[in-house]
Amino acid sequence: MSEHGLSVTHHDGDGPAAHDDDPNPTHPRSQPVFYYDLGSPEAYLAAERVMADLPVVPEWVPILAAGLPGAGAPPEQRRAAAERRAQAQHVQPLRWPAEWPQKDTRVAMVGATYAKQIGRAVAFALAAFRQAFAGGRALDEDTVVIAAAACEMHPRAVLQALGRRSVAAALDAATATAASAGVTQVPAIVFGGRVFEGDDAVEQAAAALAEITCA
Repeated sequence: MSEHGLSVTHHDGDGPAAHDDDPNPTHPRSQPVFYYDLGSPEAYLAAERVMADLPVVPEWVPILAAGLPGAGAPPEQRRAAAERRAQAQHVQPLRWPAEWPQKDTRVAMVGATYAKQIGRAVAFALAAFRQAFAGGRALDEDTVVIAAAACEMHPRAVLQALGRRSVAAALDAATATAASAGVTQVPAIVFGGRVFEGDDAVEQAAAALAEITCA
């Protein structure tokens, strides 16, 4: 742990890391948290680089962007900005779902919450993001099952989880936690009481974390 209280952890980002050397467990958590909604192209593009660009492995936490206070830019402006960023990142050109922005991503985000609970947060999120924005698929139940299959999640277990109240409640709780931390939009990266969000969330958080880990 550095003198600034940030532990550099090395795990897969699916859950919180333990910090046994933390003398004050009530202070703001030191592991970065990457908040995302699968319906957000900005979050997709952040997800494609967050693990490589951050010097500390973040915890991936699915939330509902609709439950956040930020209004966001108009859809056409977001679409154009996302296409420019995708080209700059040298990722596959975006293919937009027929109905974007999708009004309700709850089904997909409940699936993402279940994936997190069983240690598949990163793999499922990347698979689902790519189905949506590289494949142009709606984030419906079929897409959730396809993404789940790509990371060895049993379809029957996934379908059962989609109807489980406890999983939906966990998603709502995560969204409320993000909002209470000051998150207004996705993507967002939170650590040490600081919030970095929007198109350049990864870049800003990486710079801030680099200063801390190099100190």
